[in-house]
Amino acid sequence: MINKTEFQCLRKQMEESDKNREMIIKKARDVLRNSKGAIYSLHRADYKKAEEQLKKAKAMIAELNKIKTAGPIGALNDAKEEYTEAACYYSFLKKQKLPSIKELGVEPEIYIGGISDMTGELVRKAINSAIDEDYETSIKIKDFVKQLYAELMLFELKGQLRKKFDSIKYGLEKIEELILQIKLKKLQK
Repeated sequence: MINKTEFQCLRKQMEESDKNREMIIKKARDVLRNSKGAIYSLHRADYKKAEEQLKKAKAMIAELNKIKTAGPIGALNDAKEEYTEAACYYSFLKKQKLPSIKELGVEPEIYIGGISDMTGELVRKAINSAIDEDYETSIKIKDFVKQLYAELMLFELKGQLRKKFDSIKYGLEKIEELILQIKLKKLQK
């Protein structure tokens, strides 16, 4: 009536999947830690350390993507999104361009989430640049965020991605207010 061998095989598959899932969750924390560390290093202009951290994170993601599990794992997706944010922030600072989704090797939702989160780092960079009287950088960031916002407006984003997209709008408003204050200050001189 019941094929016990089949159930035994099924049990082994599920145990293996659970084991892999736990390993992925643990290693995803390392990806997250390296990605957050890269962002922190970039805020301190330590590009060499940021590069090392991003390299480690990318290698770990490639390794984790090869492991089979039953369904997606939230911790891995969160780690990939943080990596995307860090890699995009690095690329903007070093090359003034956004890396493609293909270059990063992530899924579309993760890419959009990561670039949306990156704008928060750009807002911080724009403010710090203005404090240091590097107004040119603040203006470049405003122009970039404005372009990014315009492109993402063409998507029908829902749920968490919609919230992340909305945060771009608020970040852009902050930067535009900052640029206005800079221009008013220059007029008063």
